[in-house]
Amino acid sequence: MGRPRIARLDRERIAEAALALVDRDGDFKMPDLAKHLNVQVSSIYHHAKGRAAVVELVRNRVVREIDGSAFERLTWDDAFTAWARSYRSAFSRHPTSIRLLATETVRDPTSLSVYYAPAEGLRKAGFPDDHILAVITAAENFLLGAALDAAAPEVMIEADSTTPDDALTLALAAAPQGPARAEQAFELGWMALLSGFRRLLEEVHEVSARPASSS
Repeated sequence: MGRPRIARLDRERIAEAALALVDRDGDFKMPDLAKHLNVQVSSIYHHAKGRAAVVELVRNRVVREIDGSAFERLTWDDAFTAWARSYRSAFSRHPTSIRLLATETVRDPTSLSVYYAPAEGLRKAGFPDDHILAVITAAENFLLGAALDAAAPEVMIEADSTTPDDALTLALAAAPQGPARAEQAFELGWMALLSGFRRLLEEVHEVSARPASSS
């Protein structure tokens, strides 16, 4: 009887295994990853030059489903909304990866590709170069929080029902139940953020349309 076949080690297997540990534990250590893969740590280093490189593989695996193609066919705000939805969806499937990935610098070209479409779309819309990164970062800050909320318990706040007429109790009674709670919060929050971005762009256009003052 032949020896059992062992799957060939590659970057995809390493990424999947590391992400499985992150999903379970919130982080990973190289010895634990090697044990999970049934290999030596040195074997992993043949494919990823250290832990930081493995973190990038995890990031690539998480963000691969973020879709920026809408910027090719929609207005900047509709495209940004489509990008935001796919961003939230990708991270809500792996909420424990957020802390790990948010504290590591993004360098890998595959991970960076997530930002090219929104950066180009915002620039074409008229956002100044010195505002674009801030707009994307502000969006990310909200979306990562929204991803955590999507993975949170359906009931996040429980109030004492002995005071049925206070504002919080009334708000809790009127709020959507189940997954709709997080969906409502995301939709309302994103629309508020997007309205702010639209107003910012309007102000930029207003300033650029003003005639230059004569000295």
